Amino acid sequence: MAALLEHESQVFLDLFHQDGLVICARGLGIDRLLLRFLRLYCEPASLVLVLNTSPPEEEYFIDQLRSDGVVHLPRRVTNEVTNNTRYEFYTQGGVIFATSRILVVDFLTDRIPADLITGILVYKAHRIIESCQEAFILRLYRQKNKQGFIKAFTDNAVAFNTGFCHVERVMRNLFVKKLYLWPRFHIAVNSFLEKHKPEVVEIHVSMTPAMLAIQTSILDILNACLRELKRYNPVLEVEDLSLENAIGKPFDKTIRHYLDPLWHQLGAKTKSLVQDLKTLRTLLLYLTQYDCVTFLNLLESLKASEKAFGENSGWLFLDSSTSMFVNARARVYRIADEKLHQKGKDSEKSGVKKENELKRELVLESNPKWEALREVLKEIENENKNSEDFGGPGQVLICASDDRACAQLREYIIAGAEAFLTRLYNKTFGKDEKAAEVWIQDRKAVKSKGNAKPDGGPEAKKAKLTASSKQCKPKKQQDRTIIQMIGKTEEEKREKVEKEDSKELSSTQESSIEETVHEDFHVNLPSDCYYGIFKNPLTIIHPLQGCSDPYALTRVLHEVEPRYVVLYDAELTFVRQLEIYKASRPGKPLRVYFLIYGGSTEEQRYLTALRKEKEAFEKLIRERASMVIPEEREGRDETNFDLIRDANPASAVPDTRKAGGQEQKSVQQTIIVDMREFRSELPSLIHRRGIDIEPVTLEVGDYILTPDTCVERKSISDLIGSLNNGRLYAQCVSMSRYYKRPVLLIEFDPNKPFSLIPRGSLCQEISSNDITSKLTLLTLHFPKLRILWCPSPHATAELFEELKQNHPQPDAETAMAVTADSEILPESDKYNPGPQDFLLKMPGVNAKNCRALMNHVKSIAELVTLSKDELHKILGNAANATQLFDFIHLTYGEAVSKEKNKG
Repeated sequence: MAALLEHESQVFLDLFHQDGLVICARGLGIDRLLLRFLRLYCEPASLVLVLNTSPPEEEYFIDQLRSDGVVHLPRRVTNEVTNNTRYEFYTQGGVIFATSRILVVDFLTDRIPADLITGILVYKAHRIIESCQEAFILRLYRQKNKQGFIKAFTDNAVAFNTGFCHVERVMRNLFVKKLYLWPRFHIAVNSFLEKHKPEVVEIHVSMTPAMLAIQTSILDILNACLRELKRYNPVLEVEDLSLENAIGKPFDKTIRHYLDPLWHQLGAKTKSLVQDLKTLRTLLLYLTQYDCVTFLNLLESLKASEKAFGENSGWLFLDSSTSMFVNARARVYRIADEKLHQKGKDSEKSGVKKENELKRELVLESNPKWEALREVLKEIENENKNSEDFGGPGQVLICASDDRACAQLREYIIAGAEAFLTRLYNKTFGKDEKAAEVWIQDRKAVKSKGNAKPDGGPEAKKAKLTASSKQCKPKKQQDRTIIQMIGKTEEEKREKVEKEDSKELSSTQESSIEETVHEDFHVNLPSDCYYGIFKNPLTIIHPLQGCSDPYALTRVLHEVEPRYVVLYDAELTFVRQLEIYKASRPGKPLRVYFLIYGGSTEEQRYLTALRKEKEAFEKLIRERASMVIPEEREGRDETNFDLIRDANPASAVPDTRKAGGQEQKSVQQTIIVDMREFRSELPSLIHRRGIDIEPVTLEVGDYILTPDTCVERKSISDLIGSLNNGRLYAQCVSMSRYYKRPVLLIEFDPNKPFSLIPRGSLCQEISSNDITSKLTLLTLHFPKLRILWCPSPHATAELFEELKQNHPQPDAETAMAVTADSEILPESDKYNPGPQDFLLKMPGVNAKNCRALMNHVKSIAELVTLSKDELHKILGNAANATQLFDFIHLTYGEAVSKEKNKG
């Protein structure tokens, strides 16, 4: 493990001596800090729990500690560790990663020795809100253990920018008093990183006139949509919905934050505008990130879907939209006739007829960043030739935004811009292959006169292979080989690319394999997301996002140890990571090429992210200065009110009507909760109200409130799903059979509207597709079933407490014994559920008279022998008795003739 840097050591010592919440700037190595604490506690003498980590992150931390020679590595608690061995597992000590659900259950059932826990480390602490599972674990821990530490880490300062006193509420849930802020502009961080700056070459690439025109058009349309959105919804007149924020990544979350609670009240126009904003943001991204063919394909597909589905997006009729389509098409092709008018004089004699027959002639504008990348690679190649002073050629790491961009860059470097764009065009707009052929012939003719630039640069040229030899042409440096994706077969490659929704890339190899044969080579790198270009010196392309392993790029960076890093796309976190990487390897050269479109939305997006983080830290610094923290915040004594489990406020006045207000003997309330319910926040809120929770595995119901009351909890999505697949019907059958009071609880998300269906969409007739119709049928079928509607989990917890008042406590053993296959009813051993269900289906038998009939008749066989008068006596109703008697005794022939007579 690399030694901690100056500022990291200071953070580590501060946090080690006093518990607190550390908020770092993105990319400044919060994972390195957590890793140091893990290393410190990786010993059997301590027991430390780590919360809020995902399996890939856990894998990364364990790998890092293993490579550092740590003997007692962290362990994971999963479902495979059985309940009876769990206590022993914990008492072996060391660092333990466990899911929140398992830890909550283990704390409640005392399977974990709470008094032996040394402390808890909380990762991604900005997510710790009051009702989440992690906050529940910390509360249970503090109630049972007053000595252990709690240390929390996060690098998402912007998350604390929302809501009132967000950071203070998170600290309250974490039971910490101290807040440590480490922005990039912190004097210790800034002065240290200034001493170890990498060499940075910023290349501001100019967009082509067509790209600039398209960008302007999209921004105009975005602005128009935002104005329209605010006009329809005056409540949205907020700073957050500005054009600058609209081009940033978090904009979707922002708009959802404002509109989700009102979504059921919004008109179709507003919803359409929200969808349009999403589409336009995607177009902006495609413009700078991918090639002209991919962009045009997306644009044409939008227009085609608008025609096909009649989805009338207003922006398609704006002047800016027309301009955008014209420019997008001009980047890919132009109408041949126009060219003939303009260049009539110098048109080739041989080609005139052919071009007249064609509708389109290809232009295929190359991406300006590709040219800049080619120049950078050329410069690196020249430097590597004279690199004896540095101990040989330096390795190169190229970083692009996602998998699709990486695959495109790789093909550009190997095949050249013309070949790549032509193949892409033929695949996307396949009808115009003829146009492509003529375009290639035309280019060859121009090239032979020496009027055109060589395409694709030295790398691309050398990468082309002759069909006859089927062998790689040697480059100037004999040992450099052009490769396909490192260590992968063609089949694996195609699967991977398809997975990333890059349909056009899957045929890259299919079309070029006939002419080219690349030698695969294996490099033992810890990530499988990369694309290899050259073997010696190693040159690879790696995506910045979209890998299953969040640390894939970090692993590759430290494994490859590149001397040159080319940032094809700007990403704030990785830029900072490079600064830390350089500072941790003093004396070793690192040059970073920063490619960015000057005056583009890409540049603005990067600058906005920087500004937002800076503003978030400035706000946190102000909040920390004015924060009032109570002495008992850490919960190390009994004075912390957050640890008191009581829903009644201190000001509550005793009810004097109960025996003169004297104190009543209170019984400890208990609710039996199904294990699977611990994924939701409701158990945490129930426990907070002073009710004990018994976690067991229930087959019938989710919550048992009393011996008679069973509750099945459904969120809206779960309700719709279980109504569609029939699961809810089966659950209601079981609940109605075994409990006197079966309850269906429909729980809404507090951030969403408290409305099952949008206003005005209530059906007049019962329909098989309508959710309200299905609920109506459910209540008709199960008369005993009660439906509870709750706007939030907080309301549910309060309702449960009220429903339990003056009722006996449920028994866990009895609840667990009830299964869907139980033959005997718990409430009475007299009746067999199978024949009882059969009886209820018979005409004349209903829920009211069913019990009387079963009391008088032992079996269905005996029922058949009864006369009409006897049935009348038992059922107490002549009509019902006649119905039942006729149903049993009427033959098929008699029934048919009876129907005919009626007709």
